[in-house]
Amino acid sequence: MFQRPGRRRGAAAALWAVAVLLLGACGKQVGGATGGASPASWTTVEPSYVTGARLGADGRTLSLDTLVPEGGRSCVKDLRAEYRERVNGAVWVQVTYATHYGIKVAGCGGKEKPATARVRLPEPLGKEDLIVDHYTHFTRDRAKPPALRLCGKLGCDPAPTGCTPDSYDQALMAVDAPKHAYRDSERCDGRWLVLDFSWRTGPACDDTSNPACSSALGDRWFYRAGKSGWVPVFGGVRGGCKDVQRKEPRFPTALCESLAPLPARLHPAYPPPSASPSGHRGAQDARSRTGR
Repeated sequence: MFQRPGRRRGAAAALWAVAVLLLGACGKQVGGATGGASPASWTTVEPSYVTGARLGADGRTLSLDTLVPEGGRSCVKDLRAEYRERVNGAVWVQVTYATHYGIKVAGCGGKEKPATARVRLPEPLGKEDLIVDHYTHFTRDRAKPPALRLCGKLGCDPAPTGCTPDSYDQALMAVDAPKHAYRDSERCDGRWLVLDFSWRTGPACDDTSNPACSSALGDRWFYRAGKSGWVPVFGGVRGGCKDVQRKEPRFPTALCESLAPLPARLHPAYPPPSASPSGHRGAQDARSRTGR
C-alpha cells in the first residue's frame, strides 16, 4: 500500500513534475501552450482542485471530479485525464484543460463549476493508490465503492490522536503554524493538549553572537482530542488556566496551572496606534486574539 504523499514520490515526481510550470487563478499552467499571445490563444493548465475519484466496474475506468472555469466552450475546452505511469505503489494520472490563461475574455469570470474527466487505465487499478496531478492522493483502502477515498495533508493513514510526535504535527497544521515551526513543549494527557511552538524569523545563519541569527516568534495553543485529530480550542500566551478555562471550562487544571507566560521575545506586545502629525494612524502589528 502506498503510504504518505511525499515519501515515495521521488522517482515519479522527477519524471513529470517539470510539466507544472506555474500557478494560475483557475489552475496550474503546464507546458505546451496551444496558441500565441493573441486574445484568442489557449493555454493548457491543470485544474485548481480534483475533488473526487470513482472506479468503474471494470476496475480500470476512472471518473475524476474537478473544477473548471464557468462560461462554456468560450472559456474552457479539451478537459481530459491521461494515464502517466505506475510506480512506487501508485498509479499516476494527469488532468488538464485548455483555457485563456491570464487573458480577459468576455463571459469568462473568476468562478468555477464542477466537471468530470475520465480515463481508462492500461491495467486494473488493483490495490494501488491513485495520484492525480502530482499532489492529490486517493486510495481504495476503507473507501466506499465506487468512490476512492481522498487522503488529507497527513496522508491516507494519519496517526491517531494522542501524545505522539505525528499527532503533534497534526496539531500544528490545525492552527496554520508556519511551515518550519518547531515544537518547544507539549503537555498532553491523551484528551487535552497544550502546545508551545516557535519559528525562526531572521536570516539563515549560525553566528550565535548575531541576534538576527536567533530571532524567532512563538505561539501557544490549547486543544481537545477529536475523531480526526487535535481540535484547537484557544490560543493565548498568558500563564495559568484562567484564559483557557474561560473559553473551555473542561480543560484540565493539571495541564495549565503551572504554565508560565510565553516569553515576551517570542510574542511581543505592541502599543495601540496613535495619530501622527500628518493625520495618519501608526501601524499596529498586534494580533487580535483573545488573551493577547
